[in-house]
Amino acid sequence: MTTLKQYLDGTKCEKKLKELIELIAAQGVPIRKAFISNQKYVDTKNIYGEEQIALDTWSNEHLIRVFRRSGLVSAVASEEEAEVIRFPKAMADYAVVMDPLDGSSLVQTNLAVGTIIGIYDNGDVMQKGRNMRAALYILYGPMTVLTLTVKEGVHVFALNQGGEYVMIEKNVKMPEGKIYASGALKKDWLPEHRKFITGLEKEGYKLRYSGSFVADVHQLLKYGGMFSYPAFRGHKHGKLRLLFEVNPLGFIITQAGGKVSDGYKNALGVMPEKIDYRTPVYIGSKGVIRKLEKMFNG
Repeated sequence: MTTLKQYLDGTKCEKKLKELIELIAAQGVPIRKAFISNQKYVDTKNIYGEEQIALDTWSNEHLIRVFRRSGLVSAVASEEEAEVIRFPKAMADYAVVMDPLDGSSLVQTNLAVGTIIGIYDNGDVMQKGRNMRAALYILYGPMTVLTLTVKEGVHVFALNQGGEYVMIEKNVKMPEGKIYASGALKKDWLPEHRKFITGLEKEGYKLRYSGSFVADVHQLLKYGGMFSYPAFRGHKHGKLRLLFEVNPLGFIITQAGGKVSDGYKNALGVMPEKIDYRTPVYIGSKGVIRKLEKMFNG
């Protein structure tokens, strides 16, 4: 089977980008091992006022420490940090955006959560998502899987018992499936979103929502359909962060033939105004997202 290293050696990636991707992939092992001893909620909240479990802060601190020591990253923007962290002595100029542990509230229930990463050139995290050099996520489920794009297709690797990632799916292409998910309380949905979801249900779409954005997007790669976290009453910008969640996963979905939107336009073309910039998000199969944009814009 093709290993992650063998795959990267066959791409157009420069040497230091390969090294960075392999370094990030390797962190799936210590993060997964840290689950057992870091499950409890701690007496802190992140910059968005959300309760943290110990694994949130552990994963964040661990990855920042790894990036600092590597010399491959000059800037990091993390969902757990209020400011961009810079490493002026870095030998390479990659900028990383990350959600160290997406869906962490599910850790205590043993449901799938993940680490989301986006990589840019030029040491600048404040870029449009379409400028991304590479994107990946590590999903901690029954298997530990790494889903990766370096703009040469989307490929899925699984961590084997020897601690090596081996390819299990090559050139993933999203089907036009019929599953859907929607965040926010139903009573707070805005009329246009409610109308669209009602239409999907009439077409036979089935609800599949876990509470972990990365896990819900991963199943879309397999089955197709749509995930959404819309604007809702009192929150016109929705909940999810453009830099750390929407752009990396949107970049992967797009490379697999899907589409990501804020309801009206491609989310990968939005310039973030600040690192915690929020956006409504609709992500999934190209057909259903096009239908959504046509309705919203019409």
